[in-house]
Amino acid sequence: MVMTFPNILTLLRICAVPFFAIAVWYGRTAEACLLFAAAGMTDLLDGWIARRFNQRSTVGAVLDPAADKLLMTTAFVMLAFPRETYAVRIPAWVSILAISRDVIISLVALVAYERLDPSKFMPSLLGKATTFVELVAISVALLFNHLGPRPWYRFLVPWVFYLIAAMVVASGIHYFFRATHASSEPA
Repeated sequence: MVMTFPNILTLLRICAVPFFAIAVWYGRTAEACLLFAAAGMTDLLDGWIARRFNQRSTVGAVLDPAADKLLMTTAFVMLAFPRETYAVRIPAWVSILAISRDVIISLVALVAYERLDPSKFMPSLLGKATTFVELVAISVALLFNHLGPRPWYRFLVPWVFYLIAAMVVASGIHYFFRATHASSEPA
């Protein structure tokens, strides 16, 4: 196994997850924002370096999405806990939808990996857009929690979570149809 620089960045992102969770748990909002932003930057950077300098690897193809799922799942779980000190928390039902979609997609990809061409399970544009909206919403929630309560949060924030839920359901259905279509194609 060859360790590339993008793989090292991905491992750093994985190592940051427990520290992010600790910061959120103890209400260290500035640190949580910083760690989440740094993790997001390593995600962008590792992908860019891998493509730009031809450092793609099998390890990276597995580690990168796993690191993303770990970070996102941790953020959804930690920000769904009721906390008096937080101005914004992610509704549990939104967290459950987002995590369930990721688990189901991962399971389908794992089961189908042996039977189907892995290139058919590349992330779709809708899946990438959903992940982007989730990242932005989590970042905004972290930032708003750092800034403290504002009256206008109650008008804006619920719509962001409805958008996430709609995109999660739509992309989950889309991946389901892609998987069933791919499995019905002759080999």
